[in-house]
Amino acid sequence: MRRLVILILLLVCHASAWVQTAALRLDDSLDVASAGPFLQYLEDPGHQLRLQDLPALQSGAWQPALNERGNVNLGYSRSAYWFALPVSVVSNDVEDRLLEIAFASLDHVEVYSPDSRGVYQQQVAGDIYAFDQRPYPHRNLVFPLQLPPGEHVLYIKVVSQGTLTVPVNLWQVEAMHIHDQSAYSLLSLYYGALLALFFYNFLIYLSTRETVFLFYVAFVGSMVVAQASLNGLGNQFLWPSWPEWGNVALPCGMAATGFFGVLFSRIFLNTRGNFPRLDRVMLAFAVLFALIMLSPLALAYQHYALLVSLSGISFSLFVTWVAVVSYMRRNPGAFYFLLAWGAVLAGVVILGLRNLGWVPTNVFTIYSMQIGSAIEMLMLSFALADRITVMRKEKEQAQRDTLNAKQALVDALIKTEQELEERVALRTKEIEAVNTQLRHKERELRYMALHDALTGLANRTLMNDSLKRALARAARDKGIVAVLLIDLDGFKGINDTYGHAAGDLVLQVVAARLRKVTRVSDVTARLGGDEFVVVLEDIHGVDDAVRIAEKLIRELERPVEGGLQISASIGIALSVEGQLAEDALLRQADKAMYEAKLAGRNRWHVSAEIFMTA
Repeated sequence: MRRLVILILLLVCHASAWVQTAALRLDDSLDVASAGPFLQYLEDPGHQLRLQDLPALQSGAWQPALNERGNVNLGYSRSAYWFALPVSVVSNDVEDRLLEIAFASLDHVEVYSPDSRGVYQQQVAGDIYAFDQRPYPHRNLVFPLQLPPGEHVLYIKVVSQGTLTVPVNLWQVEAMHIHDQSAYSLLSLYYGALLALFFYNFLIYLSTRETVFLFYVAFVGSMVVAQASLNGLGNQFLWPSWPEWGNVALPCGMAATGFFGVLFSRIFLNTRGNFPRLDRVMLAFAVLFALIMLSPLALAYQHYALLVSLSGISFSLFVTWVAVVSYMRRNPGAFYFLLAWGAVLAGVVILGLRNLGWVPTNVFTIYSMQIGSAIEMLMLSFALADRITVMRKEKEQAQRDTLNAKQALVDALIKTEQELEERVALRTKEIEAVNTQLRHKERELRYMALHDALTGLANRTLMNDSLKRALARAARDKGIVAVLLIDLDGFKGINDTYGHAAGDLVLQVVAARLRKVTRVSDVTARLGGDEFVVVLEDIHGVDDAVRIAEKLIRELERPVEGGLQISASIGIALSVEGQLAEDALLRQADKAMYEAKLAGRNRWHVSAEIFMTA
């Protein structure tokens, strides 16, 4: 009996030692660690467990999270799942780490991590929340951690109506930033290629009006939506404040991809004419995908997510078989279409199988749609080229037959074609001449819209735009922008005494003198009436603005032709490093101008708020 007790104690000690060594070791030399081999999970079907209710890891209630295929994928489930991650921080200081769950379409994720006092802190993220509510801005679900030295257990709670794929990584902050540069660059190239294909085929559709190109454009656009949701880029950049759509964008985008893929395939392979029975099946798939797109209005997320995966796999196999039959009948472009569609739909199959948990989760299965669609881009370009080549050869053969049979008619057609070309050339020249006139008129209208008709100076619209851009440059370059608001003294008396013609002459002379004093880079504008504005950039301080104001006063007080005498009151306001918006800056300058008038006119005054700010 004593030997049995000793044996049991030894087994318990060995088991405890094994549990302790199952912790993920974190030190400064480890840039990134995959937490999968160390994760334990616990199913909570009733969503009732709280952090304090969780059993100890040694209780036997927890199970290894990695499945037999070496990934953490629990398929579709309505249960909540708790994951425990033991970590051992081998460091003298607090370890800053980023916990990444590299699957952006999870609905709700809670992360609990201990602080230096051992108290657990909660962080929440998921695609049912707005992007700005995330604890860390990233396309995936990322949680910043500060782990004190020692042994700890991190807890993760996951609830999602979609596939429960939970790839957990612990990153050093700098290492993740470096990795993100490469990842975002590759995704940019991928989406850039998709968008290039989208707009290229859209332009072809506008030129040819062939429906096949329109359906293909819609197919590519739907794929962009689905892929952006899968990668997390949609929640980050496209719909960050619309979590209701972000939660269903992936299945809806996939369903739309299938719907437009069916319509594109029907026209490209001409199933209506070549395979009438198979065409009816294609139409049934189109109806199915259309219903799935609308199913979020009536079905639970999990149901239509499953429908998307199963219907995507089924249609992939079916359309590949149709492409094989079409290729065997030597339909134009069928070979390249088979390769293209097979590649992208193979990606759909792999992604669907991964969502169902039937294949491992790795870089290839996660990005299978991107890989397949990239291959599809190349193959479909070959398919369209091959189809066009065959059609061109058929057309050339028909033309040769027509030439041999009806040479006389061809001669007449050639003559008619020449006459038509001459008319087209003449019409083209006329259109070019009209376009030249229109461009000239457009330039004139644009100039008139942005300049004062009387003085030729910039008007209020152009001045506001120029001031806004000047303030933006000052904020960027840490520069100074000055505004000189100029109001003529006694101008109303000139108008009343000598008439508006004399007043207009005075305004034109003032405009000319303003141009003479200011630099080419400065913006000189007439706000209306006898008010003018000068915007100064690249100055060193208020002294430069005052120097310009003094020059303006000396220049403007010279008599105008006909003995007319004017002067000006100038208000000066400055914005340092773009701290003031354009409206506030103009108000300060206007206030300073009135101070100059109150002080006796024919002088400048600097806004007092400049010195208050300084």
